[in-house]
Amino acid sequence: MAASRQPTSSTGSALVISAAVGAIAGAAGLAWWLLSKAEHRRRAQHQLSMLRFSRLGGGDAPFQAEGLPDAKLEARVQELNKAIDEVRRQLEELKTQP
Repeated sequence: MAASRQPTSSTGSALVISAAVGAIAGAAGLAWWLLSKAEHRRRAQHQLSMLRFSRLGGGDAPFQAEGLPDAKLEARVQELNKAIDEVRRQLEELKTQP
């Protein structure tokens, strides 16, 4: 009859050590993940506050193009609107053609 193998004390202590190391590694991984999420939230909040600040400090035109005077900017907008109207007209003509 074969003798059944009983776990020895060295096998039991190796199992306990392995479980402890796994628990420590898991806790470290969880802590790292939580810290990275907190950092991501902090950065997003900072960007949002900077966006709000820039809108408050900019007055009426927070997104004004740099280097373009108002008259040139208005002329450019009108030019783009004309081009959009032309493309729209051409698309309508294509729809009506058989």
